[in-house]
Amino acid sequence: MKPVLYIVIPVFNEQEVLPVTAPLFLQKINDLYIDGKISEHSRILFVNDGSRDNTWDIITELSQIDEHYCGISLSRNRGHQNALLAGLMEASQKCDAAISVDCDGQDDIDAIDKMIDEYLSGCDIVYGVRSDRKTDTGFKRGTAQFFYKLMKAMGADIVYNHADYRLMSARALKELSKFKEVNLFLRGLVPMVGFKYSSVEYSRKERMAGKSKYPLKKMLSFAIDGITSLSVKPIRLITAFGFIVALLSIVGIIWSVVSAFMNITVAGWASTVSIICFLGGVQLLSLGVIGEYIGKIYLEVKARPRYIIDKKTDETK
Repeated sequence: MKPVLYIVIPVFNEQEVLPVTAPLFLQKINDLYIDGKISEHSRILFVNDGSRDNTWDIITELSQIDEHYCGISLSRNRGHQNALLAGLMEASQKCDAAISVDCDGQDDIDAIDKMIDEYLSGCDIVYGVRSDRKTDTGFKRGTAQFFYKLMKAMGADIVYNHADYRLMSARALKELSKFKEVNLFLRGLVPMVGFKYSSVEYSRKERMAGKSKYPLKKMLSFAIDGITSLSVKPIRLITAFGFIVALLSIVGIIWSVVSAFMNITVAGWASTVSIICFLGGVQLLSLGVIGEYIGKIYLEVKARPRYIIDKKTDETK
């Protein structure tokens, strides 16, 4: 029996790009069906993440034009990760496998063919991995590579050069649903699911229309969330650094006492201020990192819903 595939696409204020890329996803679904790889009941599921433009109207119109299009709309903007999870959980009830992809056309949709082949060969998770970063600016390329290396150093098990372009089987989605974190970082959670996996390389293209929804500020926030959601290593580094500073302080105290007994002390305002500023900076930085974790705990213990679905097209009801 051919598997039912859902392509899950989170969207936020994408009225410019949706009319361009939606037909491409539909063509891919039809091609895969003609090739005998997927069922005719496969669908393209759009997740409207509280868009303030005509995105939901376009999704509704698409669903009326062709039954392969369907969509859900969240009650408010919840962020890319929550919107993606909402789509995956919605799809998990109806599909054998789901592929998550952005709607901007940058991820090569031809890689879906290879993902399906890997799934049919027995893989529960197939990661889409960028083969190069030629389309990135020098700054973005450098910061991205630094981010992946930093995450690895922090002990987070993430796939290098992989974003959120991936295939997950219904079995893998069921296990992913058991992760109840409010602070979502799916790139780190999915590898924790386990099961047999593989990867497919692809080249990323330029955005087909519209503007990027991930400026530098959001990327930095996303990186901080990723590190603090998956690893406690920053706190351990603070502990180690604090221990080193404490040892140096003990050495300094011994040196000052010995100097006092030898009557070679000199009043030094600059050195005193420098030491105070250094220790003050270390303390504030440490409190900031610890505060980040306390904030995460605060959000987790409240256990608020990660998303609320407001509307659905007829196909998803």
